[in-house]
Amino acid sequence: MSASTAPPPPKFSGVSATPTKFPSSKPTLLLPSKNCKSLTRCELKSLDNNKWTVDCVSGTGGDPIHIILKPPATTPLGMTSLDSAVKTSKRVCLFYCAEMKALAERIAAESDAIELRGITWRTFEDGFPNLFISNAHGIRGQHVAFLASFSSPGVIFEQLSVIYALPKLFVSSFTLVLPFFPTGTSERMEEEGDVATAFTLARILSNIPISKGGPTSLVIFDIHALQERFYFGDNILPCFESAIPLLLKRLQQLPDSDNISIAFPDDGAWKRFHKQLQHFPTIICAKVREGDQRIVRLKEGEPNGRHVVIVDDLVQSGGTLIECQKVLAKHGASKISAYVTHGIFPNRSWERFDHDKGGNPENGLSYFWITDSCPQTVKEVKNRAPFEVLSLAAVIATALQI
Repeated sequence: MSASTAPPPPKFSGVSATPTKFPSSKPTLLLPSKNCKSLTRCELKSLDNNKWTVDCVSGTGGDPIHIILKPPATTPLGMTSLDSAVKTSKRVCLFYCAEMKALAERIAAESDAIELRGITWRTFEDGFPNLFISNAHGIRGQHVAFLASFSSPGVIFEQLSVIYALPKLFVSSFTLVLPFFPTGTSERMEEEGDVATAFTLARILSNIPISKGGPTSLVIFDIHALQERFYFGDNILPCFESAIPLLLKRLQQLPDSDNISIAFPDDGAWKRFHKQLQHFPTIICAKVREGDQRIVRLKEGEPNGRHVVIVDDLVQSGGTLIECQKVLAKHGASKISAYVTHGIFPNRSWERFDHDKGGNPENGLSYFWITDSCPQTVKEVKNRAPFEVLSLAAVIATALQI
């Protein structure tokens, strides 16, 4: 960083400054005295970064006056608004589970205020977790966050053990980032005896120990069932984010951005997302029962000649998306793409989706956008058309500053 430069000497307002007749190698001013019958000679004796020294001597032989002036504060050369913003940002120590390492590194790359911290993930001989939080004393008084992935029941317990431990290390605040809230995606509470596992997980998270700064903040993206937000208790502060802005930004970059329509595979998807996508022409599909089969039909909208983007919160086997794709192609869509926030794709079901290189929308997709909320899927579909990954890194980095 460059050294600061002192500002220029002060100007005396309201007086007429005339160069002195006395020889001097330093800047000198002549100032009228109070009765305007004599002049006061003021000579700048020294100038450094911290103060100015001025000597004033009356022309009538009065006692000299020694004045020290402090220059106004200046911003050192090289100091930018970005440097200032970093100083005022909340510094966060970000821990993460093993499978979220790539996303954690992308988050840290978004902000100098985020520092990655490590956890040692081991197991004992009996298979139970053997965990260690590195430099536990070093996070006292710090803002701490944990990036989790509950991709399968087998990894939830070890992560919960860390999640419950971090707030008790005298941290200033604790934030849990769980991009995909996994339970409840297939549950139907239709008869007595059905167990709502989404409610169970919400209760577990609601009992995370309170940190020195208060309850835990929980960041979730596009939760599947809207009523699940009411499952959480008062000891946790859920922050429900959406990744739809990432889709909007990507759609604006397409060469045919002025010919896009948004299709929702059912009424549930429309209720969840239509307000964020209201500037696009809307198409709604619906599942109807014919005998023992459930068939997707066009309920509302006109896909003919349009690039239609099917939008939903998640995909599992992909059956509904494929049926919706066929209906849209049958009604004349020129291109068909898809977006889901959470690409779960159990049993490599992503392999069902082919790439349409042009003119074949009934058999392939132009684009299939997902986020990196499910890291295992991201690894599998990387560099495989029609898939593109829209990273949550920047959105999460912003959420950590709340």
